[in-house]
Amino acid sequence: MRLIKQLFWIFLFSLLGEFLSSAIASFVAIPGSVLGMVLLFFALHFKWLKIEQVDEVGTWLTDNMAIFFVPAGVGLMTNFDVLAEWWLQLLIIMLVTVALMMWFVGQIVQWVQKRTQKKEASASEERVETYD
Repeated sequence: MRLIKQLFWIFLFSLLGEFLSSAIASFVAIPGSVLGMVLLFFALHFKWLKIEQVDEVGTWLTDNMAIFFVPAGVGLMTNFDVLAEWWLQLLIIMLVTVALMMWFVGQIVQWVQKRTQKKEASASEERVETYD
């Protein structure tokens, strides 16, 4: 019964995300599953929902995430003739976007590291000053 309740919460937020996606479709196209997970995140963050209420099912879903990529893989295989015409362009796009994303993430990580080092240095200076 506990797992059914946990599935209920995940499906409820997924359904809410689908409704919200339909409601804002004329303004911006955001997948309902993404909106549902954002709503679930806010519910967990603001403690409207406890992590224990979705923990087991959520862990199982993330552990078995490969299952959800099977339909996408089958879709690629059934449309291989369309993709075969554009394989070089798709390959170039993938390489460029991966390189740009790696650069961007590296910049963000370096910025965060510098910021935390500055905070740690200023905090240790304050501790030294208070002992003097």
